[in-house]
Amino acid sequence: MLRQLPKRQRVRKALVILAFLSFPITMNFLSPYVIIDGAMNGIVNGSLIMFGLMFLSSLFLGRAWCGWVCPGGGMQEMVEPVNLRQVNGRKLDRIKWIVWIPWISLIIWMVVQAGGYTRVDFLYHTQSGISVAGTPDRPIFIAYIIYYVVIALFIGLAIFAGRRAGCHTICWMAPFMMIGRWIRNRFGWASLQLTADASACSNCKLCTKNCPMSLDVNAMVQVEQMENAECILCGTCVDNCHRGAIKFSFGPSK
Repeated sequence: MLRQLPKRQRVRKALVILAFLSFPITMNFLSPYVIIDGAMNGIVNGSLIMFGLMFLSSLFLGRAWCGWVCPGGGMQEMVEPVNLRQVNGRKLDRIKWIVWIPWISLIIWMVVQAGGYTRVDFLYHTQSGISVAGTPDRPIFIAYIIYYVVIALFIGLAIFAGRRAGCHTICWMAPFMMIGRWIRNRFGWASLQLTADASACSNCKLCTKNCPMSLDVNAMVQVEQMENAECILCGTCVDNCHRGAIKFSFGPSK
């Protein structure tokens, strides 16, 4: 018998699925290639602006983007029933940094070679406002190939490796927010976070079982330390805890 999701999780699932369905429009604004091309030509484009906004939001909202509005997250959660296996984050989490560090280094190098950023074009490579569309210098079938390659990567990893495996391995967006969260934790200013009350915990471990990021949430609850770089603040653990041992809060780091 299918179990009805808590209301907040139904809303969250709807948002990430809608984000995925809008991906033909938004792809270039989240593109690792478009930001490189812009850097090569000294152009601040929509992709660079979006990554900057992700970083700024993480100072106060952590990785809530990943849990609530990320199209990559929507792709993976749609196929989650195919493979509910939890991934081994200790083995996989370093991969995205192996991808991200050379990529961001290349961007910086290209900006320096171009003499810095000289103009802003939010719709760079997206003049029509739709990412999966043809341009004078790129036939539409090229845009579709890129679109389906990205989808295949995220969905394929989720199907064969487990829950949100793409978030642990190939995601080029997560490091921006992880760095922002690290900075927030160093300064300790108020932001969205999870808190736990170990005395209220029944040790049912539903929080760990249901975590889309395969975190050992139960272990975090026992020591009342809920901060984790891979936590996407989706609230799945909050909404599946019948004892109220885990809650959302907004305040300084603990």
